[in-house]
Amino acid sequence: MRDPVLTAHARTMRKAPTEPEQRLWLALRAERLGGLKFRRQKVIGPFIVDFAVRNPMLVVEIDGDSHGHQEIYDERRSAFLRECGYRVLRFTNQDVMTNMESVLMRILETAGLAPLPTLCPEGERA
Repeated sequence: MRDPVLTAHARTMRKAPTEPEQRLWLALRAERLGGLKFRRQKVIGPFIVDFAVRNPMLVVEIDGDSHGHQEIYDERRSAFLRECGYRVLRFTNQDVMTNMESVLMRILETAGLAPLPTLCPEGERA
């Protein structure tokens, strides 16, 4: 049974995402990234994660400035999520805002969906 307080908190967080969360969500929503069906502000156990996909089991977290002082909490949280079978990726706000392409590539690689290399227009023998 879901905790109604956590569920209400997740709803509130969905209504007021940070700019990095909004930007990443635009890239992840509606199966835009490799056909992965991400959920935003998903409740997993006692935690609310920024983004999660069930197949493959992957959690993507965006760490803002406040995370600099909570490494122990974040590690416990990540350990719990790993115990539940999730792989956890963490990116900073700066990563998302300045290097979105690398963030998306890392998510695809972790999900086992790394894109094929771009072929030379002249073909293999060029």
